Amino acid sequence: MSLLTSLARLRAMDEGLAQPIATVRHCHLAARPMVFIPLKLSGEAAAPLAAMLGTRRDDAHLLVVTQPRNRDLRFAWAAELAGLLLPYVAGFLGGTETVERKNADPYERVLDAPQLVVPNRAGVAFTRLLGRSTRFRRADGPYPVPEGVPLLGRWLTYFGERAAYPGSSLMLAATDELSRHWASGQSALEDANLAALLGWITEGPSEDAEDPLIWPPAGPATDPGFDAEVLAPAIESGSAERITEALRTQLDPTWRLVWQALDLLRGLEEGASVAQRWEQDRGSFSGMAAQLEEGGPPQARRDSAIAAAARLARMERAQAAYEVQRAYDDPLVMAEYRLTGEAFAGEVVETDPGNVEGEGRSRKLRPLVVVKTDDPVRLAPGADLGTPQRRGQGAQLVSARDGLVTVKITKGMGRGKTPAPGSVPEVGERVCYTSLTDDFQGAPALPEAEATPWTHGGPPPEYVPTDEDAQEEWS
Repeated sequence: MSLLTSLARLRAMDEGLAQPIATVRHCHLAARPMVFIPLKLSGEAAAPLAAMLGTRRDDAHLLVVTQPRNRDLRFAWAAELAGLLLPYVAGFLGGTETVERKNADPYERVLDAPQLVVPNRAGVAFTRLLGRSTRFRRADGPYPVPEGVPLLGRWLTYFGERAAYPGSSLMLAATDELSRHWASGQSALEDANLAALLGWITEGPSEDAEDPLIWPPAGPATDPGFDAEVLAPAIESGSAERITEALRTQLDPTWRLVWQALDLLRGLEEGASVAQRWEQDRGSFSGMAAQLEEGGPPQARRDSAIAAAARLARMERAQAAYEVQRAYDDPLVMAEYRLTGEAFAGEVVETDPGNVEGEGRSRKLRPLVVVKTDDPVRLAPGADLGTPQRRGQGAQLVSARDGLVTVKITKGMGRGKTPAPGSVPEVGERVCYTSLTDDFQGAPALPEAEATPWTHGGPPPEYVPTDEDAQEEWS
């Protein structure tokens, strides 16, 4: 937890109300998200109990498994879920655009993409588990499942994996996004309770938010008291109507809370970099759709050594880029780096737009800017800098002494003998410079799968899905 976030939590405890820790929204919100609230049977890893889902707050679909330990009923429930979720996903595959790429062939990218919203991180984990338990099934052969279930499993696996990708908005956990924008006066563990977290943000903490009779858990687990006193007798009665109504009481409150969370997030202006990350999401979604259309196999249960290394490298670069983009988009996030000395802000007190270096053909325009700042500057001379005010412009730290910082602009001021208008800050302008830049090291050169070294298991066999893939201890 950062220093400013800790301070915001202390202030929230003092004032009895959550404090904002972001000035803009750092996630994309779709115009028509699919809210998905799953429930599972207690004591079972992947036994679905019910789900409520829909794209409009006034049109919720409730799907119930009247006997969760019955395999046929579970997969019939999964088929109902596929009947609602797959058409929603397919609805985004119609319109595409051609994207040109440097040193690569152009590709088709969808104009928009689906978005799943679950109450909390546990909902993401259950979605992945549900995907794993269904994507290897078959609609023919021994123990067949209804059509659409294997495809549902592949899409649920994809969304669950994408939720772990830094900056992705294809699948959002409401509690995570709220905690990214507000700091409550409770622990991070307590923030996983959607009712409690929303209470801190809207009206302050309330004991009612922790009462499972008033605000049931936001899934996928149910309250033990409800299981013993309500659910178990309803299942023993064999009445589908009684079971459905019992589960509706658990899902209806969470349904309202998730839409309330979306309303709060929509009240924030979208960050400048969110659109770029959503383009990456659309590209990823298009790639998954193309793989399915080409008849590719289901996602493997485990990555090979090369695939795991490549995935890790992608996620590390995405995490670094996400942190930089959030700081550039949001002064409150940048303030964290100003405290650590990785960034400084202040007023321009002197400029030298015509400063040059070198002689003859090596003569280069290098404008100088002097900034007066009260921030601690813990950067060495020569450090590369960037600025949120002029994205894409590069600079170097020349000196920092007695609250005066001299910065040399190295790129982003045009190709002429004089700086382009507006490229050099003017005296009196408020600016911020930081060592955070998106000039990251390129992807590592990994060997082909066939060249996997023996230290990492050697070349993996070609992956061919089998019936054994579907076997799980909890199947």
